[in-house]
Amino acid sequence: MRMLSVGVGLAALAVAGQAEAQSRRLNAVPYIELGQVLDADLNSGDVLTYSTIAAGIDVAASSARLTGQLSYRYERRIAWDDRIGDDDIHTGLARVSAQVARGLTLEAGGIATRSRSDIRGAAPGVLVGNVDNISQVYAVYGGPSYATQAGPVAIATSYQAGYTKVESPSFTAVAAGQPRLDYYDDSFGQAAGVSASVRPGQVLPVGLTASGGWEREDAGQLDGRYQSWRVRGDALLPVSPYVALTGGVGYERVETSNRAALTDAAGAPVVDRDGRFVTDPAAPRQIAYRTDGVYYDAGVVWRPNRRLSAEAHVGKRYGSLSYTGLLTYQASEHVGFAADVYDSVTTFGRQLRTGLANLPTSFLSARDAFTQQYNGCIFSTSGSTPGGCLNDVFQSISTASYRARGVDAVLSITRGRSTYGGGVGYANRKLFNRDDVPGVTLYGIEDQSAYAQLFFNRTLTALSTFDANLFVNYYESGIARSAGLWSYGGTASYGHSFGRITTTASAGVYAFDTGDVDTAWSAQALLAARYSF
Repeated sequence: MRMLSVGVGLAALAVAGQAEAQSRRLNAVPYIELGQVLDADLNSGDVLTYSTIAAGIDVAASSARLTGQLSYRYERRIAWDDRIGDDDIHTGLARVSAQVARGLTLEAGGIATRSRSDIRGAAPGVLVGNVDNISQVYAVYGGPSYATQAGPVAIATSYQAGYTKVESPSFTAVAAGQPRLDYYDDSFGQAAGVSASVRPGQVLPVGLTASGGWEREDAGQLDGRYQSWRVRGDALLPVSPYVALTGGVGYERVETSNRAALTDAAGAPVVDRDGRFVTDPAAPRQIAYRTDGVYYDAGVVWRPNRRLSAEAHVGKRYGSLSYTGLLTYQASEHVGFAADVYDSVTTFGRQLRTGLANLPTSFLSARDAFTQQYNGCIFSTSGSTPGGCLNDVFQSISTASYRARGVDAVLSITRGRSTYGGGVGYANRKLFNRDDVPGVTLYGIEDQSAYAQLFFNRTLTALSTFDANLFVNYYESGIARSAGLWSYGGTASYGHSFGRITTTASAGVYAFDTGDVDTAWSAQALLAARYSF
């Protein structure tokens, strides 16, 4: 399991291996690294230090038929005393898109990262030392899509399968008396879709699209299940060379369900050695959320030129008003901006795999262990695909299904030897746990988060680089007696190469603030040497 994300990335990059080899644009750099880390609690004055040994690989491929990148790192922490654990840490990201035949495209990706588990718990921003409320997360997905033309009708089909695994979290640091939250285990999901469309003016003055889709996800914890199917029709009416009106109506059925937890003689839920609820195999399946009926929306599309595209939609879905939108602006080959307003009923596994699929196939890989986490915003140097943020997924790891609404925006700029930009967003989730699961009282709870991140990368000389990051996060659980949490800080790194050896010096500062408790400050430092083969 721990090598899933690496395996899927390497396998996907090999799909078009022969074609890529012919173009000689495949670059793979394996490495080993030794480091020394210092973590200081600025409130108490306590200082921890430990050593690291790491091995990793960076792979990039680009041709007319294949684009992809993989960055993976395995790290072993070696304690100097028993105040810090000897941990194994896996961090990596892979994205690939390969045109394997005319009209046939294969998309795949994977991620290995660490993320906060309980939204009420600690919110570490620099993951060094003994960090609370953190789980190791893995996810992979892949599948083909096919597009063809039948006269004036454009036909498209797709299929995708994916798997998500979450290890049990470290100490969550939640205050006594708070209700217990369940721990996510794993899930396997599938999705299929088909559409047929004609452009405006080809058959009628309006463009028409008919589409349908099916999805199912099965989760290990409490035998959770998500399933949906939908059919829909859309019309597009141009009203000027740059503006079109659009509208659509469809029918969908979405249902999430699970089984009850096994209880002991006192009525308390039974948990396994990892702290997860044990499913009662004799319990009937219970509905947590269901919608079944017509949904619709209308909107406007604005495309004044090839670089700028914007659309906004409003309608009724999931029993209330629903707003969605998308804005992309490619100012130049190396300057891009994208903003997305979303609204969907989903699960943690589905939302993570969707967010992963929306990331670019070429991204900035971090040069130091402080920022190489892939649990926030991921940026690209291409103006056409500036990047994307996973903060809305990783605000916490929920076993419940939920309605996810929010907005994300990403800006990426490359000027000469400098690359910089940022991401910002807001996420709201309404949880659909059943209210009769012993020990869990989250039915109808709405949690939310806001986040911002800035980055700056500079190639100082042919042999030296500088990187800096600033971040701020806010989390609000919506659970009674739970205060909002602030997490903020920054990191900076300097790297210098001596042939195949690259040395790195990094420093960071991090603060965690909740309720009336004094702000907890910490500082980190890292010295490392990497040998690239």
